[in-house]
Amino acid sequence: MHRTYSLRNSRAPTASQLQSPAPPPSTTKKHYFGKSGIASSLRINTAGSFGPELAKKLAQYVKMEKNVMRALELAANERRAVAKQLSVWGEENDDDVSDITDKLGVLIYELGELDDLFIDRYDQYRLTIKSVRNIEASVQPSRDRKAKITDKIAYLKYKDPQSPKIMILEQELVRAEAESLVAEAQLSNITREKLKLAFNYQFDSIREHAEKMALIAGYGKALLELLDDAPVTPGETRPAYDGYETSKQIIIDAENALRNWTLDSAAVKPTLSIRQVDDVYDTSDEEALENEEYQKHREDLDKELNGLAETEENFTQEEHPEEKATA
Repeated sequence: MHRTYSLRNSRAPTASQLQSPAPPPSTTKKHYFGKSGIASSLRINTAGSFGPELAKKLAQYVKMEKNVMRALELAANERRAVAKQLSVWGEENDDDVSDITDKLGVLIYELGELDDLFIDRYDQYRLTIKSVRNIEASVQPSRDRKAKITDKIAYLKYKDPQSPKIMILEQELVRAEAESLVAEAQLSNITREKLKLAFNYQFDSIREHAEKMALIAGYGKALLELLDDAPVTPGETRPAYDGYETSKQIIIDAENALRNWTLDSAAVKPTLSIRQVDDVYDTSDEEALENEEYQKHREDLDKELNGLAETEENFTQEEHPEEKATA
């Protein structure tokens, strides 16, 4: 990890980083236009220029997450294309290379399929965060109204301290403050609820995605064991390749492992100094109750996301009347 305990401060390199320095940056990374493309930067800046002040920062965050989704989708499509091309190239080679590259192409193509599934789940997380932005936007008018009444009272007290309007405005201010308190409490509650729900869903998706990719990597290395890389002298012929059935079985085993994977069988668990691992990934009798509550949250989330999908286009057109695409 290249940051300290906060993203706002950098940290000194660790011992492992000093021992094994990072490789040089990829030559394919963009340098001319910075870390992101012009279109991506324009979308982010535009998202923060419109809408209520309270919702601008989260609106930018939601737009940035959509740019992440676009990048993930591009990577997934390219990965599938790469898998096909690997098989095409290997077909012209010797029997062993031809068979292994074909099977490797199957595994790499499955990586692209996993990426595609992860994108769909990533969008559900993004829409949940987006619902907080919508609540922030709805709270802004009550803040503005309270501030406007406060300014009017201060102006009248300065210009005409005996004005009868002051009492009327003070009564309006009391009502505005009451409305604002309700709105702020709702925002506080929903922010915490949706933030926890969204990132729980996101981290579960990341966990599943990462462990399934690790499974594929393991079966890919098993395929490579079938490839005879012993050097031969000029004129010497390699032994005939007889690994067709073995390579086919490796693919079948990989499919079964991916199909049978569940969150309960996840192999990677965090090591925490402040609590036991089982406090985070409980394996006791309470697990069934936690799963039931999680499923209930998921059902509530699905219902809300259906409503968000219907109103997303209208909200986007209010922010950017000139755009027809959804936010």
